Amino acid sequence: MERESRSDMGTIRIANEVVGIIAGLAATEVEGVAGMSGGLAGGIAELLGRKNLSKGVKVEVGEKEAAADLFIITEYGVQIPEVATKVQENVKRAIESMTGLSVVEVNVHVQGVHFPQEEKQEEIRVR
Repeated sequence: MERESRSDMGTIRIANEVVGIIAGLAATEVEGVAGMSGGLAGGIAELLGRKNLSKGVKVEVGEKEAAADLFIITEYGVQIPEVATKVQENVKRAIESMTGLSVVEVNVHVQGVHFPQEEKQEEIRVR
């Protein structure tokens, strides 16, 4: 369902995917978030790049309210509850300010932890 509002000038529709992209971008802005998770494929959380911001996000949009589920991967060594709370706050603020919707809940699902040495090992293999 899309958010739709009517004014004297016409109708405005905001697609669910737009709300999902806003939520994904707001989540990845939080320090300690390595990225969005594409789900657990074979028990391994897939780290998605910035091109797939609406993936790893599930939104339900009504006429005036929205709810979001975010599937994230955190950086190793961060305080996960702290990062998750900041994600909730940032996502709620972004959706409400950009769409005018009231966000009733933001559920954060931590799907994995990103270790810094993984990048170094990948760089070595590529060369």
